[in-house]
Amino acid sequence: MPSALTTDASAAEIPTRREGNADTLVGKMDGVLRRAGTVITAATDKDSSPPPVAEDRSASKTVAAAAGGGQDMDVRKEKSKVKPNKHSMDYMMRSFVAGGLAGCAAKTTVAPLDRVKILFQTSNPQFAKYTSSWAGLARALGDIYTHHGITGLFRGHSATLLKIYPYAAIKFVAYEQYRAVIIGARHQETWFRRFSAGALAGVTSVLFTYPLEVIRVRLAFETGARSPSLAHICRKIYYEQQPPITPPAAAAAHSASAVVRGAAGAAATTAQAVAPRSGIVNFYRGFSTTLLGMIPYAGMSFLTHDTIGDVFRSPLLRKHATLPQPANAPADKSAPLRAWAELAAGGIAGAVSQTISYPLEVIRRRMQVAGAVGDGHRLRIAETAGMIFRERGLPGFFVGLTIGYVKIIPMAAVSFYTYERTKTLLGI
Repeated sequence: MPSALTTDASAAEIPTRREGNADTLVGKMDGVLRRAGTVITAATDKDSSPPPVAEDRSASKTVAAAAGGGQDMDVRKEKSKVKPNKHSMDYMMRSFVAGGLAGCAAKTTVAPLDRVKILFQTSNPQFAKYTSSWAGLARALGDIYTHHGITGLFRGHSATLLKIYPYAAIKFVAYEQYRAVIIGARHQETWFRRFSAGALAGVTSVLFTYPLEVIRVRLAFETGARSPSLAHICRKIYYEQQPPITPPAAAAAHSASAVVRGAAGAAATTAQAVAPRSGIVNFYRGFSTTLLGMIPYAGMSFLTHDTIGDVFRSPLLRKHATLPQPANAPADKSAPLRAWAELAAGGIAGAVSQTISYPLEVIRRRMQVAGAVGDGHRLRIAETAGMIFRERGLPGFFVGLTIGYVKIIPMAAVSFYTYERTKTLLGI
């Protein structure tokens, strides 16, 4: 019996040891699983961490690209607003085109009035009767239209366009160049600098285009039934000669004053004998007077236009007189004026400049047609002025000024308006 009990006891202890072994095994397995879970979690965390970093990097790149794009856009805007180089060939060619078109548009607008004004200024015998009243302008235009048709109102206009395109183009280009040199910055703008730039521009343009102006005046002066050709007028001007010089009469031989007068007369005679009486020099009749007249005309024209423009751009009138700055406008360009303001500035500039320079213009016209009337004697400035004063007195220097206003105001207005608008289109 004891052995049986012992056997039973041993059998009872086996499950207990097995359970202990199972518990130990389970514990070990739990430890292994925990360590495996820790390793897996760590690996998972390590694998899952890069995407946010990548997202952060991509986001940073996006922000940097956006910032860089904004900076590039700002740089492009700044480059588009850089002050242009006015001495570059590109700028000069653009302003040349704009100036030439402006001159042609202006002259075409007032071509009939210009024809009548020349006839008045040069005291054409057939039109002298129309110069005493405003109604004479309309009657003169009607007379020309009756006898010569619409083409008579534009006689000489082809020569006008041939002359005015290079004249206006050179004038505006020269003004831009002189202005860039004389007026380097806005704070340097004074009335004297503006006047000087305009006067120099006018002198420069007339140096190159004066012969064409002489041809135009002579074409407009002809009032015959048959319109002369351009070649005929050029040949006529070229071969015109002064009459032979008559030696001064002999004075008292032993008089001191007679000796002085004789020496002066001999010097004048020698100078006239040396000077050519025909040829290219005939195309420069009245040239010195033109230079004298061009200085106040061009100087006051540009000075007045720029000054009136400043008035329209003042804080009081800016809202009503200016337009928004175009996107392609250079950095140093002022806000463009509205159409009415630009036309008004140009018209006022034309009226002021015409009033100041008109007497010299009358003298110049008379000198230019000296070969078409009289004996062809080449008159000097003083001689022409004296002749005008003897004929009509002081009012003779302002004959045709009223029609001059009617002509110059729209012409200057259209010229400056076309020039400024064409500059805007060309990006200068």
